[in-house]
Amino acid sequence: MHALSLPTWWIHIASVIEWVLAMLAIQRWGQSRNEPEWNWLALAMLPALVSAMAACTWHLFDNAQELQGLVVLQAGCTTLGNTAMAGAAWNLARRAR
Repeated sequence: MHALSLPTWWIHIASVIEWVLAMLAIQRWGQSRNEPEWNWLALAMLPALVSAMAACTWHLFDNAQELQGLVVLQAGCTTLGNTAMAGAAWNLARRAR
């Protein structure tokens, strides 16, 4: 746990919590408007959450070389999440027309 300072840990943890709350808010927004396509955006945010949790786990164990696979997992989930969110945003834009 020495790899990051306490303020940096605070930012990491707060960002993960904020992301979860954003996912819930987006899902509820879609439900309140009776627009289920918003659920796809919330679901598309899930890989980015996994990516953040992988990064936090790696840092928790002082960036141990034995856990280097978490860095690869993080990169893959970030790519998948960005692609999924772009697709969900495109779907929302298409439906709005």
